[in-house]
Amino acid sequence: MRELTIKPNEAGQRLDKFLTKYMPLAPRSFFYKMMRKKNITLNGKKAAGQERLSEGDKVKLFLSDETVEKFTEKDSAMHRRIVPGAELDILYEDKHTIFINKPAGMLSQKAAKEDVSLVEYLTGYLMEHGQISEEELRTFHPSVCNRLDRNTSGIVAAGKTLAALQELSAMFRERSLKKYYLCLVAGAVPKGGHISGFLTKDPRTNRVSFSGKRTEGAAGIETEYHPLCAGEGVTLLEVHLITGKTHQIRAHMASQGHPIIGDYKYGDRRINDRYRAEYGLTSQLLHSVRLCIPECSGILSDLSGKVITAPLPELFRKICEDKKIQRSCLIWPHGVQED
Repeated sequence: MRELTIKPNEAGQRLDKFLTKYMPLAPRSFFYKMMRKKNITLNGKKAAGQERLSEGDKVKLFLSDETVEKFTEKDSAMHRRIVPGAELDILYEDKHTIFINKPAGMLSQKAAKEDVSLVEYLTGYLMEHGQISEEELRTFHPSVCNRLDRNTSGIVAAGKTLAALQELSAMFRERSLKKYYLCLVAGAVPKGGHISGFLTKDPRTNRVSFSGKRTEGAAGIETEYHPLCAGEGVTLLEVHLITGKTHQIRAHMASQGHPIIGDYKYGDRRINDRYRAEYGLTSQLLHSVRLCIPECSGILSDLSGKVITAPLPELFRKICEDKKIQRSCLIWPHGVQED
């Protein structure tokens, strides 16, 4: 017999989904049969499977170890590649959430099985600090709530518990929090603007195209931007990302004739080659600099009204300074401010 105590990072899900994660090779019918026979119980009582689990609930499995292991993946989540979390630049952390300043070059999530992404570093960090165990990884995996392109730096939010992951992800999906980026673009941008239109993605090339007219399969997008400072042949922009589609800012700014410096997919190759030769720049100068959290209660109450900020990467700031961008536009605090 095994007794499983529901941890904070497992609460909020249905019992049958919890069991499916714990023994992923078992058919769903097996769980319902075992619950009918009271070979699986919840808090000492017969269960149906639809019950929502709360922290501290007791799930008892009156099953042999051989049966449990038979229905457990040999290459399960607890055996996945986990890396030390020492590389994480943590901007804010509480019991349920964590906000990380992702460097350019790091994936937010895996694109292939062999990849190491921010999620693996996060899992390693939580394990190192005793916030999650290998056993708990059978039923819950910490994950990010928003994704940045590999070569975009800045703030990534993650949930350390299932309930927080769901609620924080809903904020991004419903756009109740505000997302701001800094980018260095080619040319002089004399005034701000509000762009709306439609993006169509080509999955073969992982490239999007922007149009002012709706076409089949296109997603509606909105972006606001305003110039902070003009420099030598460049402008530093603050961008309010209203929607959040693939490559939205990169494609939007390119469509306005002001591609982001270092962006080879949508930008000007001659300009980018010049910056690569002079600075060794290999990524677009696009940085998620600020997240404004709305008033919230419940499990996210500690986040209510907070503003998370991430300082510019060193190379981004150096290039801006060399191009005569005002230093006052480049100083961003590390961490949390009150709105």
